[in-house]
Amino acid sequence: MTHSIRTGTHTPYLEGDRDWRATATRYALLPLRVFLGVTFTYAGLDKLTNSAFMKSGGSGSIGDTMQAVRNSAAIPALVDLALKNPVGFGYAIAFGELAVGIGILVGLFGRLAALGGALISLSLWLTVSWASTPYYYGNDLAYLMAWLPLVLAGTPYLSLDALLRSRRRQRSLR
Repeated sequence: MTHSIRTGTHTPYLEGDRDWRATATRYALLPLRVFLGVTFTYAGLDKLTNSAFMKSGGSGSIGDTMQAVRNSAAIPALVDLALKNPVGFGYAIAFGELAVGIGILVGLFGRLAALGGALISLSLWLTVSWASTPYYYGNDLAYLMAWLPLVLAGTPYLSLDALLRSRRRQRSLR
């Protein structure tokens, strides 16, 4: 007796002609986007509300952190640049993380926000977490890799980018 398996048929899930696999594929980056957006927004707010962090010296300050990693950084010149004005650098990182986090959460200039997140993660990996041994103990490299799919794909769904794109299409049809 011969048995056959019927292939090519899937139960539609959402949007009539799309099946659940297509829907899952379409929204596959959404959990990553939410995680990175919440994490970077929280990191920026945490720095801005931590009075000890925004100082050039003292326990838990950006200045002491930069001094501590200066000799173990892959690119000490980046740390030297930050040490010229550690408080200004701390504010730049905090506001950068906040802008990236909010941008990726709401999906406004998604690729640009993701690129900003990747650059922040890259700079932190090359300075703060470079000396982590083994390398995978440092989380900045993992964040850098997590940003790359969003740099490539942007925020095409459930985003202000999608809303703006839709409005541009409607105007062009008129």
